[in-house]
Amino acid sequence: MRFKKMHGLGNDFIVTEALPTGLGISLGEFARRICDRHHGVGADGLVIVGPSQRADCRMTIINSDGREAESCGNALRCVAHFAHRSQYSPGPVVSIETLSGVQLAHIISSDEQGSMVSVDMGHPLLSPKDFPATLDSPGPILGQSVTTPYGTYDVSLVRVGVPHIVIFVENLSAVDIVGEGRALEEHPIFPAGANVNFVLQKDENRFVVRVWERGAGATMACGTGACAVAVAAILHGRAANDVVVDLPGGQLEISWKPGRSITMFGPAVEVFSGEYQWRP
Repeated sequence: MRFKKMHGLGNDFIVTEALPTGLGISLGEFARRICDRHHGVGADGLVIVGPSQRADCRMTIINSDGREAESCGNALRCVAHFAHRSQYSPGPVVSIETLSGVQLAHIISSDEQGSMVSVDMGHPLLSPKDFPATLDSPGPILGQSVTTPYGTYDVSLVRVGVPHIVIFVENLSAVDIVGEGRALEEHPIFPAGANVNFVLQKDENRFVVRVWERGAGATMACGTGACAVAVAAILHGRAANDVVVDLPGGQLEISWKPGRSITMFGPAVEVFSGEYQWRP
């Protein structure tokens, strides 16, 4: 299996067009094995790129825990670079089909090492029904109290392809990303689970974020999470329409106005190419 190891701000992926034949195991189990950082290639997710009848290509993403994700902002940028440098879309605009719909990526600059990419992330969904969350409210949910063994949190709910909880905090260093993140992800109020974003506002329109990703754990960056943070910050009146999100792996620039699509801008980096030989 030929693959490329890629990342968006350290959120890393194994990107391939074809899986090994004769796996004898489920795709989820294969993803768990190849993403294992000690016994496999190592990554936050496995991304399979293939043809689409609706777009230039289709992206299937399996998280490192073996569960398929509806979409992923950082993976979208990586797939846009992959498609732009291959037969799928030599032009500057790449359409990518995901489980959450077709999304457009614009290649701003590109070379063999990577690309700077702007992605139309679509409209945020703000109702509990779309999240989903078992709340009797039409939404948006901005400051709902949720209690776990770690305490009570004021959560805002934003779905950008996948569901995101946004929590504004005063001290990020005091947050137990793993413990608190997992407890919120698995809270019964969120029947499909959720990604969790702990957010510290640094100054006007700039936010520092630590993310617990459903299916991948604590990651270096999350593109859909950065978009959800921007939407929540704007709806809370904490920011204007252009937001900079600082993640452990670097910065993403997010633009949004209510009633419009979200735009995400950031890098996609190609680390190396390899060949994986499957050994059952």
